[in-house]
Amino acid sequence: MAFGITRDELNDWKRRVAEGQIAFLTHYWYEPRFPEIKTVTKVGCSDLAELRSWCIKNGLNPDYIHHRDEYPHYDLIGSKQKDILIQEQLSEHIRRFGI
Repeated sequence: MAFGITRDELNDWKRRVAEGQIAFLTHYWYEPRFPEIKTVTKVGCSDLAELRSWCIKNGLNPDYIHHRDEYPHYDLIGSKQKDILIQEQLSEHIRRFGI
């Protein structure tokens, strides 16, 4: 479940994903399997070949892509999340969510 984002932010992410863009959405998150993790960044793209390529380029296993209807995405958590947000110049995500 996503916390800390607006409906407009979610809809903008969905639109960009549906258009085949690599899109980033960071939000607060709770998952009992990872109690120390408080946020997740969803990296989405409806072009699966593009998303797989992005994963490989960033040292991520594309087998972990979530194939969710029209919004396939990869969940970034932990240190890799912060590293990629820095690389993608998304410092606002880091500041806003205290990553």
